[in-house]
Amino acid sequence: MARSIPVPGSISRVSTPGSPPEAPRPIYSTGGVAAATAAGIGLAIIVTLTMIGWVAAPHDTFGEEIVDLLQGAVLAWLVGHHVSFSVPDGEISLLPLGFVLLPGLLLYRSGRWVARNCEIARLRHVHRAATAIAGPYAAIAGTLALLARTDVVEPSMPRALLMGFVIAFLAGGLGVLRQLMRDKGVVARDLLGLMPARSRSLLVGMLASTGTLLLGGLLLFTIALAVSLPEAVETTRLLGPGWVGGVLLILIQLAYLPNAVVFAVCYALGPGFAVGEMTVVAPTGVSVGPLPMLPMLAALPENGAAPVVSLSALLVPFVAGAVGGALTQRSAPDVVSEAAPLWGFVCGVTTGLLCAALGALAGGSLGGQRLSDVGPSAWQVGLVAALEVGLAAAIAAWVANWWYTRAGLATAETGAAEKPAAEAPAAPRPTVELPADVPVGKGLATVTPLRPREDPPEEPVRDSPVPEEAAPSAEEERESRERERRERAEARAARKAAKAARKAARAARKAAKAAERERRRRERAERPRWWRRGPAEEDSEDLYGITYEADPEEVETPRN
Repeated sequence: MARSIPVPGSISRVSTPGSPPEAPRPIYSTGGVAAATAAGIGLAIIVTLTMIGWVAAPHDTFGEEIVDLLQGAVLAWLVGHHVSFSVPDGEISLLPLGFVLLPGLLLYRSGRWVARNCEIARLRHVHRAATAIAGPYAAIAGTLALLARTDVVEPSMPRALLMGFVIAFLAGGLGVLRQLMRDKGVVARDLLGLMPARSRSLLVGMLASTGTLLLGGLLLFTIALAVSLPEAVETTRLLGPGWVGGVLLILIQLAYLPNAVVFAVCYALGPGFAVGEMTVVAPTGVSVGPLPMLPMLAALPENGAAPVVSLSALLVPFVAGAVGGALTQRSAPDVVSEAAPLWGFVCGVTTGLLCAALGALAGGSLGGQRLSDVGPSAWQVGLVAALEVGLAAAIAAWVANWWYTRAGLATAETGAAEKPAAEAPAAPRPTVELPADVPVGKGLATVTPLRPREDPPEEPVRDSPVPEEAAPSAEEERESRERERRERAEARAARKAAKAARKAARAARKAAKAAERERRRRERAERPRWWRRGPAEEDSEDLYGITYEADPEEVETPRN
C-alpha cells in the first residue's frame, strides 16, 4: 500500500489515491524535525556559497583545509542570525541585517509544514508550535557556535541561543499562523478585528509611521548613492573582484542595505550616526575619517557642512507622524476630542521605541579601535523619534478625529434628509433617543443604544381584517420624538422634585429630633436632684437615688 511521504517545507504532500489519512503528529517532535531541516538547508546554502567564493579566490584566508572552510561556513551561518563574534583586535558586531532573510524564509516554510502535519485546534495555540520549533533551533545554533570556535574567532554562544530562539519563534510562528489562516479560511482583516479597537489602531499607526520613515530613508540613500555613482564605480574597479567576486560583492552590499536604510533614517531624524570613533554624519555637519573600500560607502557626504539638499530629509519624521496619527484615529475615532492628541503621541512613542531597536540592531563594531563605534546611538534616536513623530502624530490625530467625526455626522444627516419616503422600509427599525449630554461615537468611549423590547404583534381577527397602517411620515416622527423628549424632561423634573421633597422631609425630621432632645434636656435640668436638697427635704429618705417622703400618720412614735 502506498504511503504519503511528507517533506519539511514542501508545499504539498506526495500521496497516492486511496491511501489512508495520516494521524496528526506530535507537535514537539515535529517541531524538532522542522528546526533541524531549516538549519540544515540554510547551512548547505552557506557552504555552497563559501565554496564558490573559495574557488574563485584561492588566496582567501580560509586556508587549504576543508575544516577551515566548514568553520567559515558555520561562522557565516551564525552571522546570518546576527550573532556577534570576538577577534584579537576587538569584536565584530556590525552584521548585515539582510542575511536574516535566508533563515527567516526557511523557518517560515518549516512553520507551515508543522501546521499541516500537526493538529492545532485554535489560532491562539500558535505559540506552542512556535516554541516547538524555536527550542531545538536555538539548541542547534548554540552547538554550532561552539563548533565554530577557533584561536582567532570566538562566536558568542549566549547571543546564538537568544537570536536563534527569537528568529525561529517569530518566523516559524508566522508560518504556522499563515497556514492555519489558510486552512480555516481566516482573512488577515478578520484577525486584526479580534484585537481591541484602540490596540489595533495604535498598531496600525506605529507600523505606518515606521514604514514611512524606512521609505524615506531608502529614498535618501538611493539619491545619495546615485549622486556618488562614479565614485562607487571607481571603487569597484580598484577592487577588481572579477565575475564571481563581483556577484558576491553585490550580495554583501544588498545584505547591508537594511543597515544603510536605518542609518539614513537616523540622519533624517537628526542625531545621525558615527562611522568610527570621533566621527559623525548628521545634518549639523559631517566628519569622517578613512573608510573601508566598499562601493556603497560612496553615498556618505564629504567632510564639512551637510549638503543643503539632504536637509529636506528632516521633513520625513513629521510626514511619518502625520500619516501615523491620521491612521490611528481612522479606525477608532475618539468621542472626547482632547483624547485624540494623546493617542497620537502614544503612537509616536511606540514608533520611537521601534526606531531605537532598529538602531541598536543596525549598528555595532568592526573590531579595530578606529571602527569600534559604527552606527547611531539607540537612545538618542528613540528619544528624538518619539518627540518629532509624536508631536506630528498628535496634531494629525486631533485634525483627523475632528474630520472623521464631522464627516460621519454630515453623512448621516444628509442620508436621512435625502432618503425619499417611498424607499422607507415597511417595518422601520426603532431608534432610541439618548439625552443630549450622553456622548455617542465610535471609539473607546462608546455608548451603544440598545433596542427596546418589542411587544409581539397582535394577530388580526379573521372575521374583520384590520388594514395595515401606513408608515409614519417625517413630521409625525419628529413630533413623536419631541413628545418623548418632553416626557423625559417632565420625568426628570418630577424625579428632581421628589428628591427635593425627600430631602426636606429628612431635614424636618432632623429638626424635630433636635427639638425633642432640647425639651428633654430642659426637663432634666428643672428636676430636683438629691445633692440639691432644701430644708423641707430633711425627713425624706434617699434610696439608691430615689426620694421617698413619709406621711405624718405613717411615722411610728418611738417607744419608751
